[in-house]
Formats: sequence, structure tokens, C-alpha cells
Amino acid sequence: MNEPYARLKDRFARIATIGEASAMLGWDASAMMPPGGGAARGEQLAVLAGVSHAMLVAPEVAGDLAAAEAEGEWDGANLTLMRRAHLRATALPADLVEAMARANSACEKIWRGARAASDFAAVRPALETVVALQREAAAALSVATGLSPYDALMDSFQPGIGAADVEPIFAAYETFLAEALPRAEAIQAARPAPVHPQGPFATEVQRALGRRLSERVGLDYDHARLDESLHPFCGGTPTDVRITTRYVPESFEQAMLGILHETGHALYERGLPEAWARQPVGEAAGMAAHESQSLIIEMQASRSDAFLSWLGPELHRTFGGDPAPYAPENLARLWRRVERGFIRTEADELTYPAHVILRFRLERALIGGDLAVADIPGAWAEGMGRLLGITPPDDRRGCLQDIHWHDGAFGYFPSYTLGAMAAAQLMAAARAAVPGLDEALARGDFAPLLGWLRAHVHGQGSRLGFQDLMRAATGRPLEADAFMAHLRGRYLT
Repeated sequence: MNEPYARLKDRFARIATIGEASAMLGWDASAMMPPGGGAARGEQLAVLAGVSHAMLVAPEVAGDLAAAEAEGEWDGANLTLMRRAHLRATALPADLVEAMARANSACEKIWRGARAASDFAAVRPALETVVALQREAAAALSVATGLSPYDALMDSFQPGIGAADVEPIFAAYETFLAEALPRAEAIQAARPAPVHPQGPFATEVQRALGRRLSERVGLDYDHARLDESLHPFCGGTPTDVRITTRYVPESFEQAMLGILHETGHALYERGLPEAWARQPVGEAAGMAAHESQSLIIEMQASRSDAFLSWLGPELHRTFGGDPAPYAPENLARLWRRVERGFIRTEADELTYPAHVILRFRLERALIGGDLAVADIPGAWAEGMGRLLGITPPDDRRGCLQDIHWHDGAFGYFPSYTLGAMAAAQLMAAARAAVPGLDEALARGDFAPLLGWLRAHVHGQGSRLGFQDLMRAATGRPLEADAFMAHLRGRYLT
């Protein structure tokens, strides 16, 4: 290892450590911090963002990047990712980086109250500031990278995937949905309606169940925590991963399935290559890759017939009462029920991509200057009507439901549906490669699936990039075919 590359590895490890500190402060802000700490926390995060940015754009970094040499595939990929990070960082002035951190933190805090009150006007000024800064950042990144402004933001979350890649996939899915949704609804209507388990379900019992199931999937609580937040998420660091959910006494499904979803994210973080910790190549291969890991656990495995045959009796042992609602076939009808709903996080697999398509189109228009912040509620209602034939009755169930824009995450939403498609493709490959995988799930045993994911996804870090990762794991780049086949098999037969 030559000296310039050694210096870069040390510098990037220190930058990553600052990022870990920011991640923990962000988790605390959502899960534990009292409301009065918001302003100070925003300043803390802004200062850390500024320090990290300054370390990355320091004059000596350019010299080391020019002189650095790396031997071997992993070091070569690491150096390439370092150069990419430096290019993007030097495109953004330090004052803009700190301004975005402050604006995002302030807007996210206002959003919490606005969402509860269904009051878009309350958060609109703060969101206008966030959008203005995002447009400024997108323009600067566009110049540096040669990408369009919106693609430059998308590239922050899933490198190598742009709007031109997403548009035909989403257009094809919209066509598929227009035909598949009424068919699925008709098939569903001809079958017995699902029986809902009767609550109330005590929070402590739900919490214990969620932890037990996440441990069953493979999460090690020597390196993890489960807490509550308004919007479920996975945060923290690979050795101290934090997952959250929210509990409601009327139903345990929301919290339980949310925990399984976030456990998929957590397992990815826990499985990243230890030898490359705090180096760019040791990070996840982007947010579509990350979403594939949450969805392969929650949607592909945990809602499969095989796992439900194990889970049903486990739920009955936990909650007692009438066993009928916990019969595996009833759980399948309940948790694979197709319904045109307003809330993305509660949507079924078939309609979920419509929620993402709407957000993708709106945020692209926001960044491009074709949609004003003030016009979001109306555009949202129009889009929901076109895609799903429903109109949200208020902004809480419309444009205020998600944290992402209020926290400055523009370009993130496509990763959800790309991740769902990748999850289906990866699950098909795992089933073909691992004999008895479904039999193991029927015993509540995720070890064979997790072992395959550790080898083919988690342990690869970002060495390959998303599309090459998919090729190596499944034999082909990301396609919609496996996802469509999965949906047809689950909802149209």
C-alpha cells in the first residue's frame, strides 16, 4: 500500500466515524430526544456535516487521490469510491452543506406536528427552504457529474441508476397494475374474507414478540436495539444498529411486520465486510440494495406460505384467544390482502409501487422547478386518483405521511420499488441455489436464507455496484420479470 492511499484510508475512516456519530444523534432525535432539544440537535448535526465535508475537500486529498495506487480488486474499488465521494463533495460549498443540514433538521421537527394536525401550511415555509437548497445542491452536483440535477440526487442513494432507467420500469408497471389490480380484487372478493385478530394487544407483549422474531431471523441484540419512533427506520452503525417501530393497541401486525422489515435492513448492516469497516467499499451497495434486504425478509420470506405455517401457532401462543385468526391460511389472506389505500407504508405489494411512482414524479418535478411546494397537495391528490382511483381525504393521509422530503431525501423513493424487484429476483435465485429453503422457513429457520444473503449480498459491500452485484448473485442485472412472476403467483391465481 503506497503512502497516499494509506493516508486516504485513514482519512476516510475518520470521516466514517463522524458519520457514525451523526447517525446516532439522528437516531436519538427520532427515538429519544425531548422536543426542546431540536434546535441544538440541528446545530450539532450541521457542525458535524461541516467538519466531515471539510475533511473530504481538504486540498491535500486531491493530491493523494491523484498519486494513490491500489493493489487488488477490493482496494481498487475502494479508491474508485473515494474519488467519487471527493468529486461530489467538492461540488458543494461548505456553507451549503451546513445550511442543508440545519434546514432538514428544522423542517423534520415541524413536520412531526404538521403531520399530526394534517396541516400542510404549517410546514410549507420550512419545506420551501429545504427544496430550494436541494435544487441548489442538485445543480452543483449536475455540473460536477454530468448528470441531470435530479439524477445527481438519485445517484446519492443508488449509484448508477437514473430517471431514464426508472421511467420505463415504472411506466410498464403502471400498465400492468391497471390490468392486474381489478383482477386481484375480483379473485380476492370470491374468497372468504380474512378474520382480524381481536385486541387490544399490549405494547409490552408486542415488543417482546417483535424482538423474539427479529432474533429468530438472525439479529444479534448484543449489537442492536429495538425502540419506538413516529416513522419506523433502521439507523446506527454496523456494530450498534438501531431499529424502531410504532405500536398501536388495536393491532399487532403493523409493529411486527415493521420490525421484520427493519430487521432486514439491520442484518445487511451487520453483515457488511468487517475487514473494510469505515471504508467506502465496506458500505452497502446503495439504497435499492438496502431495500431489497428489508423486503426479502418482510415480503418474500415472512409472508410466504412456508413461514406463515410456523408463525401462526407462534402468534396464537403469544396472544391466546380464538385460534382461527392465527391459522396460516387466514394470515395469508390478511397480510396479502390487496386494497387501494392512502398510506404507502401500509400498502400491499401490488399497489405499493403506485405510491412510489407518484412520489418519483412529484419530486422530480419539484427539483426541476415544474412543481411549486404550495401545489404539492393538489398534485398529490390528482396523482393518487390517476394511479389508484382514490383521493386522500386530508394531507395527513396524503402529502404529509412521509418524512423523506422534509428531511431532504430527494431521489430516495425509486429505491423502494427497485428494491422490491431486486428482492424477488434474489429470492428466486436463493430458492434455486439453496435446497430446502422453504422447508427451513416452515420451521421458522432463516439460517439458510441468511447464509446465502451473507455470501452473495451483505459480504460484498459496495465492491461490485448494484447492477454487478445483481449479476453476480442472480446471473442477470435487475429486471422486473421475477417481481411480476411473484405478484402473479401470489395475487392472480
